[in-house]
Amino acid sequence: MIEQKNNNLVVGLSVFGAIFFIFGFATTFIVTLSAPVREIFDLSEFQAQLLSSAFFIAYPIMSIPTGKLIDRIGYKWTVISGLILMALGSFIYIPAASIPSFPVFLFGTFVLATGVVFLQVAANPYVTAIGPESTASSRLNLTQALNSIATMIAPWLISIAIFKGLEFPADAATAAERVPLPFIIMGIIVLLVAIAIFTIKLPPIKSEKSEKKSIWKYPHVVLGAIAIFMYVGAEVGNAGLIVNYLKSNVGMLPEEASTYAAIYWGGAMIGRFFGSFMFSDMPASKKFTYALPVLMLALISGSFVTDWNWTIGITFTGIALANFIIMQIGQGKAARTLATFALVAALLDIATSFTTGSFALWTIISIGLFNSIMFPNIFSLAVKDLDKGELSGASGLINALILGGAIIPPIMGSIADNFGYTWAFLVPAVCYLYIFYYAVSGSKLRRA
Repeated sequence: MIEQKNNNLVVGLSVFGAIFFIFGFATTFIVTLSAPVREIFDLSEFQAQLLSSAFFIAYPIMSIPTGKLIDRIGYKWTVISGLILMALGSFIYIPAASIPSFPVFLFGTFVLATGVVFLQVAANPYVTAIGPESTASSRLNLTQALNSIATMIAPWLISIAIFKGLEFPADAATAAERVPLPFIIMGIIVLLVAIAIFTIKLPPIKSEKSEKKSIWKYPHVVLGAIAIFMYVGAEVGNAGLIVNYLKSNVGMLPEEASTYAAIYWGGAMIGRFFGSFMFSDMPASKKFTYALPVLMLALISGSFVTDWNWTIGITFTGIALANFIIMQIGQGKAARTLATFALVAALLDIATSFTTGSFALWTIISIGLFNSIMFPNIFSLAVKDLDKGELSGASGLINALILGGAIIPPIMGSIADNFGYTWAFLVPAVCYLYIFYYAVSGSKLRRA
């Protein structure tokens, strides 16, 4: 019986690990695509960030209905439907780039995002509920780490597949011609994954009857949803402006700036791998042993995306080591680590606003490491003490507030247009300070 449960856990985590990878790639690709889209259509920074808005607006529209859809058709069919929608959205980019038409770009983005919402609303509660509650944060950090491998690949791919060898505005038409190919490949891959999942029997999660109050009466759920709003808005806002910030304020070419955007997302990958064992119940000695290969991954990945620049790889590894040391302050506790990381991220955004050159470059890039454990830790704190029958509703509400990714980036873009890029980074600093409040106080269990 125990062996069967372990097999179910492995199958479930394997499938949903792949799902996290897929929607991580799609999300980051869209966020980073705002830089080439700005050049292709000669947009302001505010207009370019509407691409992120078109993506993240799908969350408040579709998340709660998706939670109800899970209750009707189950996790498996919700995931398959999401993959099909992702493929459809990917193929819409072919006419969008051929015309080219920014409104069609936005429409394709919304359709693709709807598929991602299906995947994400199904994936988070499934991973939470498939095993013991005590290690839920560890499982979410592990799957988010797989998600983050994809988020690091996406900006690097944009630097290679779209920006490489181009100068703007002269080569805007060539950039438009290069956009569809990555989406065609992604559309084919997600259709193949949908077919594969159709043939697999996923371990079921049974809803339990509960007499508990509505999720709206759980303050830690509602405040957690607001924390997700702030987190996603800050993460996407920082990422969306990195390429153009480095181009304008540091003098980088878009191709080089995109590689630093990859390091920003790579920081989330490294931090989540740290979190996958730091929030587990394994002995402390093993945790420090496992940190070594993660630091090696930081060295290799940071060097790889910068065309094997080992100096940058070593710098990134040093910052990753600092991240791991700071993580010890949390003592493996989700709320305490979240508070620490949120405070550090706020200080890094403030430092970006009031410094220049290489120092500002690394302060903005380093934020990725401290974003790392925020989503899984906020989510696990927000659904704590809910029964399995309440998880889909709570996940729907929390994922609806991913709306922050649609609101915060255009605000930052408008500030960048009118006052300069550096001032825009004060906005995510405020977002991180709210997350600090949630970790310290708002996440405590209370009953309304």
